[in-house]
Amino acid sequence: MAIHLDLGVCIVRAWRESDAESLALHANDRRVWLNLRDRFPHPYSRADAESYLGAVCGQQPATSFAIEVDGDAAGGISYVPHDDVERISAEIGYWLGAPFWGRGLMTTVVAAFSRALFDADPQLRRLFAVPFDWNGASSRVLEKAGYRLEGRMRQSAIKDGVVVDQLLHALLREEVAAS
Repeated sequence: MAIHLDLGVCIVRAWRESDAESLALHANDRRVWLNLRDRFPHPYSRADAESYLGAVCGQQPATSFAIEVDGDAAGGISYVPHDDVERISAEIGYWLGAPFWGRGLMTTVVAAFSRALFDADPQLRRLFAVPFDWNGASSRVLEKAGYRLEGRMRQSAIKDGVVVDQLLHALLREEVAAS
């Protein structure tokens, strides 16, 4: 899926191999890593960035995208389409480098990206995200982007040696159409 969103304050676009330096710079932050899955390494090296970009650049269909701020790949957003009986659902995930926090960028990105996914796939009915309980900022992003809190998944994950709850937020196609 080709997604390119110029949102004024930032751009959501395909990753480029030339993003390696800025990706490594913004991803190599423990505060970012603490809120992501363990497959996102820490520390995050230039070699990690090059390996990731080698996997996602040119991927078809594209499921991972860069968030560009002031010409810099400052974060990422992706989705994982489900299959079998859950083929009408997809999980989204996102991160943004700490220098860009607190500006409302992610709310803008998540709302526009969600709309773009629904527009691109008429079979898609539901998008969801599962931030860790301690990540209140991510829950606020989702809620401001129209997602609803559906529940708490108790002791469903372990991060940095701590067993943690995850919060299930979801957005349905008709909720986007109504907004």
